[in-house]
Amino acid sequence: MSVFDNSEYDNHEQVLFCRDAASGLFAIIAIHDTTLGPAAGGCRMWPYATTSDAVYDVLRLSRAMSYKNALAGLPLGGGKAVIIGDPLKEKNAKLLTSFARYVQKLGGQYYAAEDIGIGVEDVEVFAMASNYVFGLTETGDPSPFTALGCFHGIRASVKHKLNRDTLKGLTVAVQGVGKVGLHLCENLHEAGAGLIVADVNSKAVAHVVENYGAKSVAPGEIYSQEADIFSPCAMGGVLNDITIPQLKACIVAGSANNQLAEARHDKMLHDRGILYTPDYVINAGGMLNASGDIFGEYDVNEVMKKISGLYDVTLRIFKTAHQEGRLTSEVADELARQRIAEGKVSKK
Repeated sequence: MSVFDNSEYDNHEQVLFCRDAASGLFAIIAIHDTTLGPAAGGCRMWPYATTSDAVYDVLRLSRAMSYKNALAGLPLGGGKAVIIGDPLKEKNAKLLTSFARYVQKLGGQYYAAEDIGIGVEDVEVFAMASNYVFGLTETGDPSPFTALGCFHGIRASVKHKLNRDTLKGLTVAVQGVGKVGLHLCENLHEAGAGLIVADVNSKAVAHVVENYGAKSVAPGEIYSQEADIFSPCAMGGVLNDITIPQLKACIVAGSANNQLAEARHDKMLHDRGILYTPDYVINAGGMLNASGDIFGEYDVNEVMKKISGLYDVTLRIFKTAHQEGRLTSEVADELARQRIAEGKVSKK
């Protein structure tokens, strides 16, 4: 099957396969849409089982970035990159530099940043070979900002579904307590929510248990916990035919990208009375913060104001979905596409 036949192709503007035998680089850069501005999105390094898996992932991620940036009100398009390999074993300066050179050749059509397997320190290596990177130390670690946006999204979900203005006394099952999940747990704990957590990293779990009084469970047991909210904060595709029937939560709201294994799984959640909070809407906090590197200006107060605004954006999507009898993912997608279409009209 060619890239053009992939179910997630969705009229991407460019898909670039990058290979450098000398450094061991095998990467894919996907540029979904540049109507609103240059494509921007993180670079992920992951040991994909097949090239097809990597293509599928990068196409889904880049499209989500188009929608995320559009709904966040940023003059940016959507793009994403994946480096195929184990970041714990295969990542090195030579490989990172080789990837950055490919980004440089695109001449500003795509800006790269950190993602799973690629940290701020790796982006600094990118910056030595490319002018088109963002999320450097000047704007700081994006994780707390991503977590804060997710927190506001959870607040909006609770307001809409439970008609509550507080999280006090509610229980949140957090899947993944890496950088973003850890900060989210801190926010939730401070808001008075109880926590149930799971992660393959036992040290990270122990930290959350010790500092925030969380209950820990095995990764495979996190779906079936007695919780009000299920918060996926690790990898995508976790909401599927097997996991959704296990959920006891009435709200799904988390920071992970592409949580739905397939678009139809939002309908499956809806039919079970579970409110799905579109991930790319509420995980935009890190992008709102880090994008200051692209624009050459950074005001943390303005960033915090925009992140707080994700609460209202999320509530509007819920309200529209409820009034029109539609799925939240459909409403969010349509709104994002509408803003991109308006951008095309304004360019004529």
